Amino acid sequence: MQVKNLIKIAFKAIGTNKLRSFLTMLGIIIGVASVIAMLAIGQGSSQSITSGISDMGSNMMIIMPGSENFRGLRMGPSNIQSLTVKDYKDLKDKATYLSAVSPVTNGGGQAIYGSNNWPVSILGANTDILSIRKYKIKSGDMFTERDVIASAKVCVIGKTIVDNLFVNGEDPIGKTVRFNKIPFKVIGVLTTKGENTMGQDQDDVIISPYTTVQKRITANTYLQSIFASAVSENMSDKAAEEITAILRQNHKIKAGDEDDFSVRSQQELIKTLSSTSQILTVLLAIIAGISLLVGGIGIMNIMYVSVTERTREIGLRIAVGAQTNNVLYQFLFESVLLSFTGGLIGITLGVATSFIIKSILQWPITVSTYSILLSFAVCTFTGIFFGWYPARKASRLDPIEALRYE
Repeated sequence: MQVKNLIKIAFKAIGTNKLRSFLTMLGIIIGVASVIAMLAIGQGSSQSITSGISDMGSNMMIIMPGSENFRGLRMGPSNIQSLTVKDYKDLKDKATYLSAVSPVTNGGGQAIYGSNNWPVSILGANTDILSIRKYKIKSGDMFTERDVIASAKVCVIGKTIVDNLFVNGEDPIGKTVRFNKIPFKVIGVLTTKGENTMGQDQDDVIISPYTTVQKRITANTYLQSIFASAVSENMSDKAAEEITAILRQNHKIKAGDEDDFSVRSQQELIKTLSSTSQILTVLLAIIAGISLLVGGIGIMNIMYVSVTERTREIGLRIAVGAQTNNVLYQFLFESVLLSFTGGLIGITLGVATSFIIKSILQWPITVSTYSILLSFAVCTFTGIFFGWYPARKASRLDPIEALRYE
């Protein structure tokens, strides 16, 4: 029997029971649509995480005081005094895999301008903090190295600070903002960055020379952390090894002893969060795939019903000379056609659902070509796998018994 005739017969058989055929395809439609939507959400989340961390500085390195266990069990990193300005200077002078290094010290308090105030943490750093954290100056200027040496009371501020202190639309440049009663002259405003992957507002920041923050806000000589930037993302691991070697030498840590600091790279964070996102995506896809299994069982069930209903027809075909393979392919084509048609509708519905979710909920969505091709492959396989046994049963009917069937 020609393929063209097989397709015609399959379409005719499906068209004879339109509602039953649609209900049979419904499991496939829902399964495929769910798989595509879940994969789109998962892939979109993964890309959003990577993009968000890259916006913070994809090759950024963070050196924190205290070992990881020490910080977690005993006290916060702000109370551990294992990082010094000498460590920062040695990293800047000796490290070959670092393109920028900045000491960091923080102080919490209230920023005040006129009758307006806003709770914020002031970030003490040097001029390299802009390139490390991917900040840009929107208006005004960044403080200079001379300001750092002189412990100048100057600062640059983010958009959130501007919105909450300068509520009347004044230009912040040149104005004086008090932080814990210390006056700071605003010399620059940062370009808006929005929230990072952790949901933190990156515009809610005041940046000032670290020397100024140490002397006038925190009154200490140690550093709360050191931010650095590797020469490239690929060099992050080598940069971490180099940082560890320099600081262990500075701190006179013996071989085998635990470090009194920890080094973290953005690449580690990307891998961790992406891994978590991928696991969730796989779990969601498996759950959605159960619908495909149910749909496949529905196809097998309806094909059994079809074989039973058309027993006399099958017997007649075999009696007039139809070969066993002809009957087998006839019912197999019907099964594949049901599955494939359901898959097409499911793909359309899944893509549409993905974009509706993106439009209404503002979730990051990425519909990949491979997920669509995978859906086509799965639908075809489902049709063949679940249609094979009923088709095989039909092809092995005894024509005499089939013609007698009532």
